[in-house]
Amino acid sequence: MRKFIFSGSVLSALFGGVGAVRTSLTGPRDWRLALMWVSWACAVGIAVGTVIKNNQTKELEN
Repeated sequence: MRKFIFSGSVLSALFGGVGAVRTSLTGPRDWRLALMWVSWACAVGIAVGTVIKNNQTKELEN
């Protein structure tokens, strides 16, 4: 769990959701908002996947 918390890519992806939350609260609700949430979810998924893959690679090297 620590590897996810201290990963820069996961942290930046999670903090990137702040913009989506602000837009959801104040902005118009249209297709662009849905696209923003989908892109944020993809960014978090890719960041988590990268951390998992890097961890597997390190385990194989040892």
